[in-house]
Amino acid sequence: MSTSLHIDPLEWGHGPKVLDVFVEPTCPFSVRAFNKLRDLLATVGADRLTIRVRLHSQPWHMFSGVIVRCILAAATLEGGRETARAVMAAIGAHREEFEFTDHCSGPNMDATPNDIIRRIEKYSGVALAEAFAVPELQKAIKWQCKYARQNGIHVSPTFMVDGLIDPAMSSGDTVEAWSQHLFP
Repeated sequence: MSTSLHIDPLEWGHGPKVLDVFVEPTCPFSVRAFNKLRDLLATVGADRLTIRVRLHSQPWHMFSGVIVRCILAAATLEGGRETARAVMAAIGAHREEFEFTDHCSGPNMDATPNDIIRRIEKYSGVALAEAFAVPELQKAIKWQCKYARQNGIHVSPTFMVDGLIDPAMSSGDTVEAWSQHLFP
């Protein structure tokens, strides 16, 4: 018997302007951008803006695929998108513990995917191992990857406003600058 896995979309707000933010969860620039999204929505208003977080796994962040799967697994649990947001925030707060030195060496050379899952569980307080192991989750991971590829996403973070890549937006910008740019 086949069941349909529900993955809560990583989407906040309900406004007509749509901001897709493609992030790699351990990229320092993506973490900086992700940490500003809640403030951006509060500044401009949930009735004016919809923010969609798109997970953009990048192979030079060696555990990126495992970490992306953990976030999507969290979105299947009680609390859905808010549980996933908490997991992303925990990863971002401890991002260096999920990275490799120069993307090729360091303590994580001996880490396993199970070690990474346990670290994320410890930092987030969310039990992920069982949800991580659900085979149907693969479909959502592939969708995230295909969506980024079809839109020509190469770096993180990348900002897409109303379906168009907007190179004028940067993780180094303030929330106020983003707000002015989105709503001149």
